[in-house]
Amino acid sequence: MPEHSPAPAPRRIAVLGGGVNDEHDVSLASAAAVTRAVVALGLEAVPLTVDRTGAWRGTDGTALSASEAVGLLTDCDAAVPVFHGVHGEDGAAAGLLTMIGVPVVGSPVRAGALGIDKWVTKTIAESVGVPTARSVLVRAGHEAGVGLPLPTPFVVKPTTGGSSNGVSVVRAADDYPSALALARSAGDDVLAERFVTGREVDIAVFRDRSGALRCGAPLEIGVDDGDVFGRTEKYDGTARFTVPAVLSDAEVTAITDAARTLYEVLGCAGVARFDFFVTGGGVVLNEVNTTPGFTEQSQVPRMFEAVGLPYVALVRELLDAALRPAV
Repeated sequence: MPEHSPAPAPRRIAVLGGGVNDEHDVSLASAAAVTRAVVALGLEAVPLTVDRTGAWRGTDGTALSASEAVGLLTDCDAAVPVFHGVHGEDGAAAGLLTMIGVPVVGSPVRAGALGIDKWVTKTIAESVGVPTARSVLVRAGHEAGVGLPLPTPFVVKPTTGGSSNGVSVVRAADDYPSALALARSAGDDVLAERFVTGREVDIAVFRDRSGALRCGAPLEIGVDDGDVFGRTEKYDGTARFTVPAVLSDAEVTAITDAARTLYEVLGCAGVARFDFFVTGGGVVLNEVNTTPGFTEQSQVPRMFEAVGLPYVALVRELLDAALRPAV
């Protein structure tokens, strides 16, 4: 029987960034980095941006109609959506690309929609044996004067979004109204979560073209006791990362097993990041990011660099996984 010819090599790769949310600028930085990697691979990059109003813009910033944007996308071999937050990471971008027949480098609709909602993610995690912090969902319309949802200290954050937007720690009852208002400025529904004392350790996972799950090195975030990893520290260059994190073999196993389980259960594709607390009582899930920050200096590339997979090679692996059948 004749052998099947190999899949044609990709030529044009769309890179999507921006978005209508408070992570717009972070997404643009991720998209610019992916674009540089695509060019370094000798491929043609087609950067497309969704501006803050929801309008499409082309490579030179020129406004595009929706039909023009779709026309450009369908002329590409694959698309890398690096939207962070709602109206993108939540499955919206993957849904659009799937509907118009463009291969997606990243998670599909289901994983994005589940992963963006911290309450839903926690519910799923608990059902498959991955511990999470005790939490209470505070729906829109619940007033701060009704009473505290948890004993202090506890963390208040929007159920959707990322980049630590709207996150604060309630240490006394008087802190709660302002914390609730801050969280609601980034989303209607809010999660009140018991403050977990432990080391913050993240790990990233992707499925390669052979179907194998590959993990980066665990990365520890240096956070002062009693504090949280905030937006300012994430992006002003002061974040303290240790990679690989100094962990026992048992802790590494617990983190990687939990991350692999969640990757499979949520139905992720591409790369996803899983954030944990390592405590005296074991590993506790913080949250899941199905489209994590992706500049050359972001956490995920650092994790894979530490296991011998530099940024451009990582992008190549992700493209291969999305475009080529498993071997």
